Amino acid sequence: MLKTFLLFIFGMISICICAQNTKSDTIAVQDTIHNLKFNYKQLIIPGVLIGYGFIGLESDQLKGYNTEIKEEVNEDIDHKISIDDFSQWAPAASVYGLNAFGIKGKNNLKDRSIILASSYLMMSASVFALKSITKVERPDGSSNNSFPSGHTATAFAGAEFMYQEYKDQSIWYGVAGYAVAAATGMFRMYNDRHWLTDVVAGAGIGILSTKTAYWIYPYLQNKVFKSSKENKTTSMIMPFYNGKELGCSFVRRF
Repeated sequence: MLKTFLLFIFGMISICICAQNTKSDTIAVQDTIHNLKFNYKQLIIPGVLIGYGFIGLESDQLKGYNTEIKEEVNEDIDHKISIDDFSQWAPAASVYGLNAFGIKGKNNLKDRSIILASSYLMMSASVFALKSITKVERPDGSSNNSFPSGHTATAFAGAEFMYQEYKDQSIWYGVAGYAVAAATGMFRMYNDRHWLTDVVAGAGIGILSTKTAYWIYPYLQNKVFKSSKENKTTSMIMPFYNGKELGCSFVRRF
């Protein structure tokens, strides 16, 4: 069962990367974001992942699969590893690290920071709302806010962010980001904190949040973050989610 699950995870990484590199009809949005395009087919992968998670809330078969994975993890693993508390941030942080070392991504510091903040805001709001509505018990019985996995959503939002910023340089940046995100999801189950359906849904929410952030940024830039010689202002939205509380701060400098 565990081998099957591992194959599923690596298959998901491959599908996410390969599907996004498939050329198809797109609607181009002309703005300062380099090569920004809306591609309706890019909704398929996150949609399937989120759909799998929601079906798992009611499907006895998927619930049984969740239980089998939990039992095998509990049987084979004697101690927990908290690396997932840190690895969830690694893909997004790597983008800033690479830029600091001279490996430039697609967008400048301001643009990519606003895009990432927008992604995290949408992701955090979605995760917080679903946790409050679904009230799914965690595998370890510690609380009733298991669905979806916030750590996994954060990791996959960062992985998609890394992919979008560096896909024109090398696909391997995206592969690395998605590998770390998948490992984060695996450790959430390894630590008995989430079911498989929580992790899969979280992955879909994270990917979709970042894609949406890239698509809507030209409009945010024109309406919220617009600056000119006559009106020199800058704005920044910084969301946060600590597992229990959700919020954001808005700063505008005149």
